[in-house]
Amino acid sequence: MNDLTLSPIGFIHTPYKEKFSVPRQPNLVQDGVGIVELLPPYNSPEAVRGLEQFSHLWLIFHFDHIQPGKWQATVRPPRLGGNQRVGVFASRATHRPNPLGLSKAELRQVECINGKVFLHLGAVDLVDGTPIFDIKPYIAYADSEPAAQSGFAQEKPAVKLNVSFTEPAFNAVLKYEVKRPHLARFIRQVIEQDPRPAYQQGKPSERIYGISLYEFNVKWRIKAGTVDMVEVLEIEKHKAR
Repeated sequence: MNDLTLSPIGFIHTPYKEKFSVPRQPNLVQDGVGIVELLPPYNSPEAVRGLEQFSHLWLIFHFDHIQPGKWQATVRPPRLGGNQRVGVFASRATHRPNPLGLSKAELRQVECINGKVFLHLGAVDLVDGTPIFDIKPYIAYADSEPAAQSGFAQEKPAVKLNVSFTEPAFNAVLKYEVKRPHLARFIRQVIEQDPRPAYQQGKPSERIYGISLYEFNVKWRIKAGTVDMVEVLEIEKHKAR
């Protein structure tokens, strides 16, 4: 068997600076949009000719934040509370024999400018800087199966946490939304899905969590005496290095 070497055709720019903050599916956070920037020699208008005729794309990408060689035959999907094991091939777990991912995204614009090619996308579920190996158009008659059975993930997950902002955090949102429209909605939808490990969910906690979104560090915690009420404490820009 010949070894296969893959080289990225581009990288994606997203607001998610770490895998902790990435939603488990792209359509759960409407403002978490992305932009694919193609690399030479693939950044040619010829390579994307006709792509604007398609409303959605498949992205084949590299789980580059996952340590190689750590795959297991069974995994604990968060949708099952992290307590039940299923086969790795019956899940979309990141720890796989080959670190490849597949994600569907809305294509909003194809931009060819100054010798560069950018694909402006809708909501995505990828860490900022993720390498993209291939792009394929979504074809509705072949790719859509309305009656498909989806096992333990048949329905869209329910919102797990109720999110509110402290006065300092809300004032920061008002300040930053001048350049980042819908920042409050974006932060709320990310946290609503509860990015914590499954074993921490549904339990009281005194811990203060931090997530990195765009150029901000967002700090939040579970309100005392509750298991599903969150207060966003602080929103600060990352310190310049």
